[in-house]
Amino acid sequence: MRVITGSARGKRLRTLDGLEVRPTSDKVKEAVFSIIQFDVPGASVLDLFSGSGQLGIEALSRGAKSCVFVDRSRQSVECSRENIESCGFTEQSKTVNADVLEFLKRPGEYDIILLDPPYRQGLIEKALPLLGERLAQDGIIVCEHEGELVLPEKIGSLVKKKDYSYGKNVALTTYRSEE
Repeated sequence: MRVITGSARGKRLRTLDGLEVRPTSDKVKEAVFSIIQFDVPGASVLDLFSGSGQLGIEALSRGAKSCVFVDRSRQSVECSRENIESCGFTEQSKTVNADVLEFLKRPGEYDIILLDPPYRQGLIEKALPLLGERLAQDGIIVCEHEGELVLPEKIGSLVKKKDYSYGKNVALTTYRSEE
């Protein structure tokens, strides 16, 4: 696993071993950042279910102003911290060891919200209704999820903008606030 482009380009990132961890492939990560490339510079980013922190780190490498990394696993948060430090993004980053749904009850507003939860646990469906109040005007949410999951066209103040498919197993769905 590596940072694809930007100031930390080529930097290798550590990941955790085990069945509970499913790092985003480089192909899907490139797709995510192709979708949001014009939103990233100067953005405040929220990386939910952050795992090793690779999505948030990629955003920082590409010019995001700041990133909050949230994961309930203490090992994942430690892994994220190590990767953030090795890439030189400690000043722009905050790591939070918390349940994502509990974290979303806290105040905060973000330009980009990235979700990559464990598959088949209903976590995206639980998190999306809480995100409308956290998304800045003109912000974007990118959800990575199992390929067979179909997310709603509208949820609260959020409107689905597009679905992307990457084989049978992985899909991305983007949301923006209603205009």
